Amino acid sequence: MTSLDDHVLAVAIGAKGFMPDDEGRALHEAGLAGGSIGPLLEIGSYCGKSAVYLGAAARAAGTVLFSVDHHHGSEENQAGWEHHDPEVVDPRTGRMDTLPFLRRTLHDAGLEDVVVAIVGTSTTVARYWTTPLGLLFIDGGHALDVAMADYAAWAPLVAVGGQLAIHDVFEDPADGGQAPFLVWQRACHEGFEPETSTGSLRTLRRK
Repeated sequence: MTSLDDHVLAVAIGAKGFMPDDEGRALHEAGLAGGSIGPLLEIGSYCGKSAVYLGAAARAAGTVLFSVDHHHGSEENQAGWEHHDPEVVDPRTGRMDTLPFLRRTLHDAGLEDVVVAIVGTSTTVARYWTTPLGLLFIDGGHALDVAMADYAAWAPLVAVGGQLAIHDVFEDPADGGQAPFLVWQRACHEGFEPETSTGSLRTLRRK
């Protein structure tokens, strides 16, 4: 079985989320590269699409993926916004709750043993984190203060030679919000070497 066999790939493609398959495969390759250095960690699980691509890479590399999310949705994915999905709203509380969807996705992909879901705010978890990372994937909230806070909290934990992946990087404001692009620019100035660009996914390596 390859790390992205037909079944795993089908689960990834079918999961709720906003990552095309070509970006998912590029993320998977970055996970394979980083997995030889240390564990993988993603900020922003949503319903588990990226966790499947990275979880499969973690398994192939003999490591694990930590998936960090508070599961109440980012500010741009609430009611009234373009990408809001009412199916992920808990009818009892009226709030988004994507954790059950993540759990189902990991179960369907057979990756529950290599993906560790951490429910909490990214910066809170980072405050107590000490393990160097082979890959950091930033795909949480896209407001500038939120995206920059995620980067500032976690980027110092990427090991030398490790991978940094950033999603939704758009140089042209007409294509999308600028916060991930500004994070990418900051990373380029702070010791990360650009490697690949696939759609809106950028990968870098810590020098």
